[in-house]
Amino acid sequence: MKQGFKVDEQEHVQAIEKLINKDVETVELEDTYYEPKSDQQLLQMELAKTKFKLGMEYLSQHKKEETLKELDEAIRLDPDNFLIRKQRWYIRYPEKFKDPIDVKWQQAQLKKEREEEANCGPDGCEIPGTDQK
Repeated sequence: MKQGFKVDEQEHVQAIEKLINKDVETVELEDTYYEPKSDQQLLQMELAKTKFKLGMEYLSQHKKEETLKELDEAIRLDPDNFLIRKQRWYIRYPEKFKDPIDVKWQQAQLKKEREEEANCGPDGCEIPGTDQK
């Protein structure tokens, strides 16, 4: 398998089990969702990683506003990056990460942010939890 695997698709899981058990040598999945990233998308993801690292450096210096600025820009560049998204939440809502971690809140927050991001226009998106575009 090269691409397109979804862990929540039973057919895909069974295909992997067949590979592990050596029942088959190869598997091709018809329901693939993989689309190779363009050069621009790859560049955006690299820039998001750089902004994340810069944000973490600011965090180590206790510069909360600078940290959030970099993380907000990073998530705009790579909205599927859950690590960046969770780090933003942790800084803004630390009470949601106390023992026990509020997983239901995280799921609701992700849904809310995804809905807000779906309404982005040509001038960009409002970053959830801020007044920035």
